[in-house]
Amino acid sequence: MAVSAAAILNRLLQPKNYKPQNKPESLKSAIKSIFTLLKSGRLQRAVSILFAFPEPFPFSLYAHLFRICSSKRAIVEARKLESHLVTFYPSPPVFLLNRAIEAYGNCGCLADARELFDEMPKRDGGSWNAVITAYARNGFQEKALSLFSEMNREGIVPNEISFASVLGSCGVVLELALSRQVHAMVVKSGYCKNVILGSSLVDVYGKCGVIRDARQMFEEIENPNNVSWNVIVRRYLEIGDGKEAVVMFFRMFQEDIRPLNFTFSNALVACSSVSALKEGMQIHGVVVKINFEMDRVVSSSLIDMYVKCGRLDSAHKIFDLLDSKDLISWTAIISGYAMRGRTREARELFNMMPERNVISWNAMLAGYTRSNQWEDALDFVFLMRRMTKDIDQLTVVLILNVCAGLIDVEMGKQVHGFIFRHGFCSNMFVGNALLDMYGKCGVLNTARVWFHHMSQGRRDTVSWNALLTSYAQHRRGEHAITFFSEMQWESRPSKFTFATLLAICANIFALNTGKEIHGFMVRNGYELDIVIVGALVDMYCKCRCIFYALMIFKEAASRDLVLWNTMIFGCCHNGRGREVFELIGLMEREGVKPDHTTFQDGKNIENVDRTLMREIGYILRLTWPLISVNMKFIAFFPEIWRPALFQTLKFEVKRQALEILQASMCILQSFIALCRPCYSCKL
Repeated sequence: MAVSAAAILNRLLQPKNYKPQNKPESLKSAIKSIFTLLKSGRLQRAVSILFAFPEPFPFSLYAHLFRICSSKRAIVEARKLESHLVTFYPSPPVFLLNRAIEAYGNCGCLADARELFDEMPKRDGGSWNAVITAYARNGFQEKALSLFSEMNREGIVPNEISFASVLGSCGVVLELALSRQVHAMVVKSGYCKNVILGSSLVDVYGKCGVIRDARQMFEEIENPNNVSWNVIVRRYLEIGDGKEAVVMFFRMFQEDIRPLNFTFSNALVACSSVSALKEGMQIHGVVVKINFEMDRVVSSSLIDMYVKCGRLDSAHKIFDLLDSKDLISWTAIISGYAMRGRTREARELFNMMPERNVISWNAMLAGYTRSNQWEDALDFVFLMRRMTKDIDQLTVVLILNVCAGLIDVEMGKQVHGFIFRHGFCSNMFVGNALLDMYGKCGVLNTARVWFHHMSQGRRDTVSWNALLTSYAQHRRGEHAITFFSEMQWESRPSKFTFATLLAICANIFALNTGKEIHGFMVRNGYELDIVIVGALVDMYCKCRCIFYALMIFKEAASRDLVLWNTMIFGCCHNGRGREVFELIGLMEREGVKPDHTTFQDGKNIENVDRTLMREIGYILRLTWPLISVNMKFIAFFPEIWRPALFQTLKFEVKRQALEILQASMCILQSFIALCRPCYSCKL
């Protein structure tokens, strides 16, 4: 006989002479009364009627009652029901015990579920599914996977429910190898066309980071439903491929699949991540078309999308149209104004909120810190401490940022004490914020002591970067380079690490160290993206190694205006006038438009060969449109404007004058102003 200890206890506690009020006269009328009570939601009263009859009830009634106990998470009634069942059926059917396990699992009572499972004389696949699902739903994924392995060893053939529970657990613990094994079992068992299992496989592959396998599995689903589409959109979003997430959403719509509200939300978040305003507006149109604009999840995502794409007016219109504004929508619009530097409007909205939570307070505080409004941020912190006791790890990090911005180490130490008293020290993000605060306040010894206090499990690459940056900002570059040698044994450097180190080498003219760091990146397979290339070019230029700088610049896969300006500045500082002219010409051929920054440092050119002045006519023509908006071009080539040298440009300028000066009257006026100091009235 299978009966749990909880059921026995309930049987013993039940009074022997217990008689419910209004006892039905027959079993048939009792069953009718039970269903009447269930319809009115009176589960406890319905279960009590069972004990009024000294005879068993139909199995179907027990199964129905177990399902209701499971859905309502009524653990007391579930235990009473099992007690009544085993009283009249010493060997109850397996399927009823399975329903009892499911009820215990949904109620979170895993001990009762496992005890009943272990005491069952006979177990079938449903029994295993029930206990595996119970562990999986309550956060014990590893135990669920262990039971699945035990199930296979006992020769029990899994079904769709087994595979779905196991794949869900694999996705939580990122168990890729077992997921592939389960995938093979699904294929072998003939469940390939099951859309639920197909969606589960897409989900687990996406969570494990193998998005190609996830996409391949998705394409193999014959008729993906809206859940399947939502999963693939979400997984692309999670790996940072917002563009593909948006593409998949529109493909879903083209195949006439009605999206879920979460699918809309994921697609809008994807648009936010890649600043795809046009696509976001198209999705907004679809939302309006199918009457989803009042859905809280969708409306909050719309507000967030417009905010991050810089359309605060559109975001505010959606916010104003909401019938009921919840905390999420309030926080979204406040965060949008705050993050865009419009803290005054954000504060006005914040003051209008009917209720607030810690996320709302953090959003407003983050806006002040992002805008470097440190005094306002400090006042807001004091207000927050007076108005609410809610505080989380992000709040502490933001307050530490305020201390760093104000360079107020004394207040930072007080916050450190608060962190210690409230148990936030073990959090890695809080630890990194403390390290950054001490570093920016210039107390490097304290920063280093705190860094070593953080155990290896509580510090990461960000921790090392904060320490390196602190020493670099306070002109202790040699120490920062020493820390990098220690860092290699514990953590993998990031591109920010290398950019910081290369900037240090540039400032202290440590060419050999810079070359070693460059070699380290090449040997260890680091991708030389545009940020690293810019740092390398800057380092080699400042260390007077222009040959390497030009070589790296020319081999770069992509070049933005910042990189062009860095290379031009480097040539200026190294007296390489010819290369400056070649670079500006190359900029035009590649379609890169120079800006005012390109020419503002040209006054540092030294030792430019005067024979190159004949080439200035071409450069003058190239950069002439800039003259009308930036007179700093004169400072770029001061030698040109001497009367003698100016004559060398006369014929070139005369030949091209009509073509150039037809552009606008502003250019003509600028040209006349430039000719005046050279006394070239004829020109």
